[in-house]
Amino acid sequence: MTTVSAFGTQHEQVVFCQDEASGLKAIIAIYSTALGPALGGTRFYPYASETEALADVLNLSLSMAYKNSLAGLDLGGGKAVIIGDPRRIKTEALLRAYGRFVESLHGRYYTACDVGTFSADMDVIARETRYVTGRTLEHGGAGDSSVLTAYGVYQGMRASAQHVWGDASLAGRTVGVAGVGKVGRHLVRHLVEEDARVVITDVDHDALAAVRDLHPDVATAPSTEELISQPIDVYAPCALGGALDDDTVARLTARVVCGAANNQLAHEGVEKLLAERGIVYAPDYCVNAGGVIQVADELEGFDFDRAKSRAARIFDTTAAVLEQAASQHVSPSVAADRLAEQRMAQIGRLSQIRL
Repeated sequence: MTTVSAFGTQHEQVVFCQDEASGLKAIIAIYSTALGPALGGTRFYPYASETEALADVLNLSLSMAYKNSLAGLDLGGGKAVIIGDPRRIKTEALLRAYGRFVESLHGRYYTACDVGTFSADMDVIARETRYVTGRTLEHGGAGDSSVLTAYGVYQGMRASAQHVWGDASLAGRTVGVAGVGKVGRHLVRHLVEEDARVVITDVDHDALAAVRDLHPDVATAPSTEELISQPIDVYAPCALGGALDDDTVARLTARVVCGAANNQLAHEGVEKLLAERGIVYAPDYCVNAGGVIQVADELEGFDFDRAKSRAARIFDTTAAVLEQAASQHVSPSVAADRLAEQRMAQIGRLSQIRL
């Protein structure tokens, strides 16, 4: 088993936070501040071990740096995880203790919502720190960032369809959505409104029922394995990471993979397997940037229409990534990485100019 280093992979800073009285155990990872203060959500999750939590926060913070760069934001990449079951241990005291640790970084890291945390939680955290985004509308925030996350994935999906079939329309296409939680349910709405055929699956039966209540024509699959084995045009993984492994790729019938989940590739060789099967992969951190675009807009005084307009550009970014990948004969992830790294190097260098 590979040992996870607490220093990460070229991470600038990793902070371990503990408050025994409230039960807080958290890790904040800052990958890069080359473009500005690091921005990334706080994931509240019952990790099996502290090593697993560390590995997740290091991967997620690295992805945030690339996501923010590719989205054109003047923000670096960071992420945080709180270890534990939010249904059991989330309290005002724990969230405020966490806020104190965020404040101690003096603006190097801005937090937001992620799995297990919500806008109302950000309001509580904000009682102890200024460096919070994704707050409720009542407190001048952007509210639920899953709204524009789903919209951005939808735009990335349209760009992928344009690349594969020469037509951005998803009407008549069959789209399989795995995970219909905060983001997936909004994505389903966009797809239904465009007359796509939608098949959904989720381990949470209540989530499935909620989507079916809103969209009775949506079909369901009993499992992700059943979903990806069906004849579908697009596969949208919208749950946790690692959704694309060797077995999944071997079963996939879709021509396009475009979903909201972070870190979808289980290992580096997966994208090569996708390419060998003629499946176009829209890099997750490229297409799921709508949420960070939404919460980042709070830093200017939130305006939903402005944020939505910025999120709509994910169509153009995805198209550029896929076109560059094809012209340079590299995978879409490599093309996306190159574009993000180029911007981090070019814009990050400007801070060296002394004023």
